[in-house]
This record gives sequence, structure tokens and C-alpha cells, in this order.
Amino acid sequence: MLIFPIIQIHDGVCVSLERGDTDRPIVWHIDPVAKAKEFSNTGATWMHVTDIDAIGGSNKNKDLVINIIRQAGIPVQYGGGIRSSLHVDEWVDLGAGRIVVGTLAVLNPDLVKEIAKLYPDQIVIALDIWQGKVMIHGWKEAGPIEPEDFINAYYGIPLAGIIITDIDANIEDMESTLEQLTYLASVSSSPVIASGVVRRVSDITRLSKITNVEGAIVGTGLYNKTFELEDVLKVA
Repeated sequence: MLIFPIIQIHDGVCVSLERGDTDRPIVWHIDPVAKAKEFSNTGATWMHVTDIDAIGGSNKNKDLVINIIRQAGIPVQYGGGIRSSLHVDEWVDLGAGRIVVGTLAVLNPDLVKEIAKLYPDQIVIALDIWQGKVMIHGWKEAGPIEPEDFINAYYGIPLAGIIITDIDANIEDMESTLEQLTYLASVSSSPVIASGVVRRVSDITRLSKITNVEGAIVGTGLYNKTFELEDVLKVA
């Protein structure tokens, strides 16, 4: 299992968002570069960075993200406002190890397939699900496709992975979320990265038993101090 500790950047600081609500960000660290170095020093081999402001069209965090990429010491999986092939070209040139494409992958799959063929094993697509619907535009609008159809559209394409997030997952009862994740992973030709489901170290063990789930993004447990990154890495 690959573990991707996450940094979500909003107004230049690390934040946690409750179900993507950018109106109520919770600041948990004021120096994203220092936090990135901490992840690396702890033993992480990858990290995930999301620029929340870029999703809304702002580039005010761009220099900060570039500094993370250059100083983290480990490859960065970057997402945030990727709306064209030029955006992908730019971030590849800036050194991002992987590029995450969300809304564009839903609305223009033909373009994203061509991008993935141009950058094999560097493009990750994001599948965000709320009440069984694929969500786009920062989780604010339902897309025109079902989750399974979305995955099938990319069958055989050389993606680095598919991030699957169940936005309305009930943390007290994860069975339905894991059941959905298990099924979608089974129909994907690309490795799946689970997001939003790790609240305790034992969740990594559960995920590792799901066929084709090869990674997990961890964040909330780190912010809430319910586990330490080194413990998750050890289990993974």
C-alpha cells in the first residue's frame, strides 16, 4: 500500500475541509513547506497536495506549491484547477510527479485519455461520489455520468491511478463505503487510491485486503491526532 499524506492549501496555509466546504476551513498548520518536509522525514515516499484556491480559479498559491515540489524531498501528486492539457504540461514541467484531474476527466474524457497516453503513469483521475452521483466543480455539482461508467470510460488507459472519494461516507459505519470501493476497484484496470476512509491505523489493514486498492490518502487522522504517520507507514 502506498500512503499519501495530504496537504490541502487554502490562503497559503494547511487546512482541513469538512466534506469540501471551503467556507469553513480549519487551519491545522501554517507552513505547508515545513509540513511537507516533515512527511518526507517521517518516511513517506509520496505526498498529495491539493490547492483549494486553484479549484476556484486562483493562482495565489502557485509559488507555494512549487516550493513544496522542490523542497519536499519526495514526489508530489498534485491536484487543483487542472482544466486543460496546457495546465498538465505546465505542472509536469514544474516537477510534479503526478497530476490529478477531476472535473475535466468527467466532462472531457477523450482529452484526458490523450493526455494520459502522452504522460503514461503520471495522470491520476479523481472520482468523487456523493449519494451515488459523480460530483464535479469542487464537489458542488453532479456530473452527467455514473461512477461505474466513469471508470469504464478509462479502461485500458495508462493512468497512474484513480482516486475514489465517498464524500458522504458515514465514518461510524464504513461497510457501505468499503463495499462500494471494493466493487469499483474490481472494474477498474488502473490501481485505486482510497480517499476519506482512513480514520485509524486498522483501516489501512482493511483497505490492503481489497483487490486493486493500492494506495490511500490520509489527512483527517493526522490533523485530529488519532494516529501518527509513522504508524500508518509501518502497517502499510
